[in-house]
Amino acid sequence: MNPFQNLNLPVVVAPMFLISGPQLVIECCKNGIVGTFPALNHRTTEGFEEWVVQIKNELATFEKETGKKAAPFGVNLIVHQTNPRVMADLQVIIKHQVPLVITSLGAVSDLVTAVHSYGGLVFHDVIKKRHAEKAAEAGVDGLILVCAGAGGHAGTLNPIPFVQEIRSFFDKTILLSGSLSSGADVASSMQIGADLAYMGTRFINTTEAYVDKEYQEMIIESETSDIVYTAAVSGVLANFMSKSLEEAGIPKQMWESKAKIDFGKELDAAQAEAKAWKTIWSAGQGVTTIHDVLPVEDLVARMKIEFREAIQKQYELLKVY
Repeated sequence: MNPFQNLNLPVVVAPMFLISGPQLVIECCKNGIVGTFPALNHRTTEGFEEWVVQIKNELATFEKETGKKAAPFGVNLIVHQTNPRVMADLQVIIKHQVPLVITSLGAVSDLVTAVHSYGGLVFHDVIKKRHAEKAAEAGVDGLILVCAGAGGHAGTLNPIPFVQEIRSFFDKTILLSGSLSSGADVASSMQIGADLAYMGTRFINTTEAYVDKEYQEMIIESETSDIVYTAAVSGVLANFMSKSLEEAGIPKQMWESKAKIDFGKELDAAQAEAKAWKTIWSAGQGVTTIHDVLPVEDLVARMKIEFREAIQKQYELLKVY
């Protein structure tokens, strides 16, 4: 059975580094959208397992008390040699049969097989066709197309041709990421040809996100022109808010830096990366339509209205054309 067929909205909330935790995931799933978080958001594998157990238990209690079916949850794994926890965290995922695994920086067929062994699904994020082809060969169940304007490590491609390019050889689930902030944006993703919308920045501005209020206020104050695509923070191109860069001592003349990535070989290097992302705030171009901070429940309810209104407007066009 397709675990996504009974969603309230066709939305997966992205696993955001240092931002996504159990509370955000649980509230997303209770309200019928897929909640996810990075395994590395907890500093230890033991703590990561505690989060997985907490999420499973609270969702099970919700279903028992309400008679409603919660949306599935997911975990993001960094599949790269610089992540010394990947095997230990994968064992936790298999032990607790996490419904969805989102892989980054590598699509490994053995991992896909391991997740498939208990009926789980694997989605992989990509920014270009070559990456998508490799992930498809590894047997992933879905591809997350990270397009221009997305928060974090974004791509540069326009979503309209990118979706069609990937759809030409991939007949499984396609998720679209990049500047999606409303229910109308979700509807547009479906119109382009995606199966699910993949949203991050909009959910930074929820009461359940692990962020400073100043971060949320900066998102509200920012426009598309305030989003800077730069490798100056870690050597990997990503989108950050310009004011955050400036406040961290990274002036405009440094934004064109293309320093080579160097995560190091040990976890302390990853922790250094985390320190940078804690003080330099990432966001996508969708900030321009974000004007508030809401509980997930209220945000999803509003997005559902926006989604249905957008679909209705499209339907009305049939009477004109």
